[in-house]
Amino acid sequence: MKKHGKKYLAAAAKVNHETSYTPREALELVKETSFTKFDATVEVHMRMGLDPKQADQQVRDVVLMPHGLGKTMRVLVFTQGEGVGLAKQGGADVIAEDDEMINKIAGGWTDFDIAIATQDMMGKVGRLGKVLGPRNLMPNPKTGTVVNAQDLPRAIQEAKAGKVEFRLDKTANIHVPIGKVSFDANQLYENFVALIDAVKKARPTAVKGTYIKRLTVASTMGPGIRVDVNAALGIEKE
Repeated sequence: MKKHGKKYLAAAAKVNHETSYTPREALELVKETSFTKFDATVEVHMRMGLDPKQADQQVRDVVLMPHGLGKTMRVLVFTQGEGVGLAKQGGADVIAEDDEMINKIAGGWTDFDIAIATQDMMGKVGRLGKVLGPRNLMPNPKTGTVVNAQDLPRAIQEAKAGKVEFRLDKTANIHVPIGKVSFDANQLYENFVALIDAVKKARPTAVKGTYIKRLTVASTMGPGIRVDVNAALGIEKE
């Protein structure tokens, strides 16, 4: 059994683990129970009523957080030709236009948060699947990270503004950051609402029965706080 330190136990004592809190109550409690010296990330964890082995029960989409994520997103762009200038114009941090950079990534270098690619580069990018795939960095048309060169500035700016991908993992869970503990409760709440709204819209048509089984919010190293799923799903996006 995992042993927890005094700070964790003191924080966990503030949470009633038999209670399912409203989203606002849960997010206020997340702020209250965060005990790290650094500005912890607040994450939402969803246990889904989906079978990850079924192709028609996959969930993968993106959400634009109204208040960003509280961190500077490093964006890498795979492009060539006219895309290079457009990527610079959009504010790309790294541009992979030649084999040198692609070989560097193939060797395991992934010092970036989001990768965007133009369609003409996907032949080369596809070979990086073993490196990018496990880190959720593989560009994908479904998440708006494979674009035409002309769309690069918009895609880069959206990524830097707090566009986050969410996807069902092999254990039927979805884990998504929604900001930092330093955000005020209302900012966290509005980001939470945007996420839930996006997850609801991404519901596969093949799914019958309960879609979201369990919903928990937590800060880095902090205790999990259960959220009332019905209360969360009943929120209308403001």
